Amino acid sequence: MAAWVTWRTAMERALYGPGGFYRRGERPAEHFRTSVHASERFAAALARLLVEVDAALGRPSRLDLVDVGAGSGRLLVAIAAHLPPGTAARLAPAAVEIAPRPAGLPAAIRWQDGLPDTVTGMVIANEWLDNVPIDVVEQGPDGPRTVLVDPATGAERAGPPPAAEDAAWLERWWPLREPGDRAEVGAPRCAAWASVVGRLRAGLAVAMDYSHARGARPVYGTLTGYRDGATVPAVPDGSCDVTAHVALDACAVAGARAGAAATLLTTQRDALRALGLSGRRPPAETASGDPRGYVAALCVAGEEAELIDPGGLGGFGWLVQTAGVPLPPSLSGLAGGSGSVAGESPADAADAANGADGTERSGGPDGSAVGAGGAQIST
Repeated sequence: MAAWVTWRTAMERALYGPGGFYRRGERPAEHFRTSVHASERFAAALARLLVEVDAALGRPSRLDLVDVGAGSGRLLVAIAAHLPPGTAARLAPAAVEIAPRPAGLPAAIRWQDGLPDTVTGMVIANEWLDNVPIDVVEQGPDGPRTVLVDPATGAERAGPPPAAEDAAWLERWWPLREPGDRAEVGAPRCAAWASVVGRLRAGLAVAMDYSHARGARPVYGTLTGYRDGATVPAVPDGSCDVTAHVALDACAVAGARAGAAATLLTTQRDALRALGLSGRRPPAETASGDPRGYVAALCVAGEEAELIDPGGLGGFGWLVQTAGVPLPPSLSGLAGGSGSVAGESPADAADAANGADGTERSGGPDGSAVGAGGAQIST
């Protein structure tokens, strides 16, 4: 007999429950390609960003670097390797991850299953929010219904109407109009991101993920499974990663309410180009004079091109929010003014203003939110 549950419950159990996909220590690189594994140039760009944040903070004696949903911890190691010695000496790296600590990780990296209480420095959430479990709602002839799923097979059926909180989120961020329209309720992701921003004493938090914006949401949703490098049906039985794209515009407003002083929504392509990546091939005439150097430069160009490809990793959304400092110089030119949230309504702008001037600040919701790469965030 099928055991019908909501998608949020099914995802939480499948990914983070006992024996779950990430709980048992599955590493993202074994199942899908991320920017971290595509090239060290990604870490080099983030190291440059951290150096700018460090300067804005006045180069504190302790500089936090937190990777939420850290997987193997590879990104932290790579960023540290690209930092100037004086900055690296003050670095306090932390991996937020529920999977077991991998062997051989540098002892300087703290391994923990919850966010630090406070952060002075930088928080990175690379492909984390897309694994925060969400409910799915489908518009039916009699109104919206929460979709129930059989975790063993992935079969679905209509359930009860969405809770009032979910219905309010949908009306604001992902309205359903026609029978058959589906939406993924992003409220848990907004709460999870707010809990990150709320812990920023001073510094910057950045989320990079598959994303979409209001007015261009996918009609039938984005639930997807990944296993062994291939896309598979999203069956929440623990055998595969289960993911859905992120409404980063909604998360941006939640972060502003949690106290963000400045906000930037952009693409990975634009952000990494602003941080020095170009994907530009070296001049062909240099091949004869320095063939090895030419080949090395050609490899770098290829790696950068993959990271900024607008049809691939470069199409990821970046949500950058700061507390106590302005947007870093390299990214400030992308803000289009005062760091507003792209596509926000007047009501959204008012919300962002509340958060920016500190009149409405929250440390996040009660309970916990779970995240990609095996991160479980206590709030």
